[in-house]
Amino acid sequence: MRISALTFLAAIAFAAPASAQNTPLPPVPTTKILAISHSTGTPLTPDQRAAIMPHEVHDTVDAYLNGKIDQWYFQTDGKGVVFIVNASSIEDAKAILEKFPLGKAGVMGFDYIPLGPLNPLRIINNLVK
Repeated sequence: MRISALTFLAAIAFAAPASAQNTPLPPVPTTKILAISHSTGTPLTPDQRAAIMPHEVHDTVDAYLNGKIDQWYFQTDGKGVVFIVNASSIEDAKAILEKFPLGKAGVMGFDYIPLGPLNPLRIINNLVK
């Protein structure tokens, strides 16, 4: 029988001594931003796409090579890209992504989700001290 990591963490957390369960966990620092793209305007014409996409790709690769983008993916439903950005705030991620040509053209925006370390691991980590 396989159990999920979340189920395992929940089981460990509930098995922890009451003192560990009642101790508030410190806040989770934001270490990455998940940025999910979405269309914000009229689709590009083929001529516009041909003019803008080489610059979009160049800027994206440049951000990756400079360590600003950690990972990048394409949504399999064809709705756009997903980036994991090395940033400690949504504002920092916006400063990176919204200067790209598609953002400047007003045809692509992002939903931003701050990510950080899995905080319940602190309970397990404290049990072995």
